[in-house]
Amino acid sequence: MPRIAEATYIEQPWRIHEFTRDFDVEDVWSFRTPGAGPDDFPTMLAAMRAAGGPAKQPWLVRFLFAARWKLGALFGWDNASTGVGERVASLRDRLPSDLRSAPRGPDDAGMPLTAVYELDTESARELANKTVHTVMHLGWASGANGDYELQMTVLVKPNGWFGRLYMTAIAPFRYLVVYPALTRQWERAWRDRHQAATR
Repeated sequence: MPRIAEATYIEQPWRIHEFTRDFDVEDVWSFRTPGAGPDDFPTMLAAMRAAGGPAKQPWLVRFLFAARWKLGALFGWDNASTGVGERVASLRDRLPSDLRSAPRGPDDAGMPLTAVYELDTESARELANKTVHTVMHLGWASGANGDYELQMTVLVKPNGWFGRLYMTAIAPFRYLVVYPALTRQWERAWRDRHQAATR
């Protein structure tokens, strides 16, 4: 499995470290991208977008997401008043001027996370609701065999005791279902990137 040590994220010179010190590192995962070089991060992002979001995941992952959104609607977890810019300020409000003027990256209606910034070797997206304020950070780093690889770090700031309980409750689903499926999708996206580019 591609879960890796938290130190792997902490030791990288990512810009994200500058303004997320009050977030906890929840997960750090790596994704194999054989033959990748130092300049291939934009290529990987494009391949991931071409592969599609949650709608292209296996039925079990789609079912879990659908169930989560149903519960959120029932209990008001995802009301606009609990989101970014309402319950919590956007990370974009914390960005230094050079990052604020850098490209944000595209938003996708099929993804609940919104873009914060996108650079040549890293990007960040965020989501907030009644349970948590979370950031998905993607970084491009040299792997053990010399190839570059994609690393995904999930940063979280739970909303009180309920948010901490929620994160504990969903952990088995993330580790046993969602992340393995995401790994297959993203690693396949890298392998199939040339076909996707010609469509």
